[in-house]
Amino acid sequence: MGFVLFLMAALWALGWVMKTPIRARLVMIGLIYIAVVVAHLVLPETAEIRRATGGDVRPWLVLGGIAGLGYGYVALVGRLRARTSQANPAPTQETGTFREAELNRYARHIVLREIGGAGQKKLKAARVLVVGAGGLGSPALLYLAAAGVGTIGLIDDDVVDGSNLQRQVIHKDEMIGTAKAFSAEAAMTALNPFITVLPYNRRLTPEIAETLFADYDLILDGTDNFDTRYLVNRAAVKTGKPLISAAITQWEGQISLYHPATGAPCFECVFPQRPAAGLAPSCAEAGVVAPLPGVLGTMMALEAIKEITGAGVGLRGRLLIHDALYSETRSMSVSRRVDCKCCNGAASLAQPERGAA
Repeated sequence: MGFVLFLMAALWALGWVMKTPIRARLVMIGLIYIAVVVAHLVLPETAEIRRATGGDVRPWLVLGGIAGLGYGYVALVGRLRARTSQANPAPTQETGTFREAELNRYARHIVLREIGGAGQKKLKAARVLVVGAGGLGSPALLYLAAAGVGTIGLIDDDVVDGSNLQRQVIHKDEMIGTAKAFSAEAAMTALNPFITVLPYNRRLTPEIAETLFADYDLILDGTDNFDTRYLVNRAAVKTGKPLISAAITQWEGQISLYHPATGAPCFECVFPQRPAAGLAPSCAEAGVVAPLPGVLGTMMALEAIKEITGAGVGLRGRLLIHDALYSETRSMSVSRRVDCKCCNGAASLAQPERGAA
């Protein structure tokens, strides 16, 4: 009898180690018990198995009865508790649209007077599109994800290159050759699983720009050429969306929020013409210090959070210029131009060039 009880205990322990469901373990032990009882009832007294299991069926029947009573008691108590909890449900903490893990994640935002719980809900409900997952888009995307912006779209048709990794911090060495849109998506969802990321692995064209922008509340432009910036600006103006645009080169960067619908200038009000050839070279041509796109891209995310939550004073009507080489930051007032071909006329969308800073 002792050997059989030891076998039952060993099966229970093995099932626990292997994380076998309790019901399955009970079934295995029950089958052994039934086999022993049947052997005692069917086989003759001289049978070896009866001698090995005690020689008498009565102790087994008593043991089975005790086990059955215990199981029945536990099941009855469980049912009574379930009925009680249904009749008198325990009070639950009101968390609005946030899970407990999200409340912990965004606690530093929620305690800020300028953001609070209401502002964090606005971030969760917001839809932000970032054009370009390069030097400026990388930190902007990461901080928008970390801040809890509910839906983040990103459009870029480029692939990760080794030369990008000096400044495009959202991508990893192992992602070289991967589409930037998908590489950025992986990094963002790894950082914050509570957001929705919508990657568009394609070129932004005049045919899709307005339709795409219409699905979002705010547009961030992190591209590195004037053709694309003009395209983004004109689509933002036509759809009435606020646009946060930044640019960098070598040691300097600039950023502003363009939104003619609220009285602020559009991008073309401030930059009505493309610079002459050679005056505004790309990062590939002129170079860029590694942390500079991080500084301006983070500013883009910060201004986006302010725009969504209404915190502080944004960059409407102001162009902020950062000189990293001499550690100087200054801003200047900018205003709408009555002769602007974009926000005061029906200008056609220009075909962009490929690439992001």
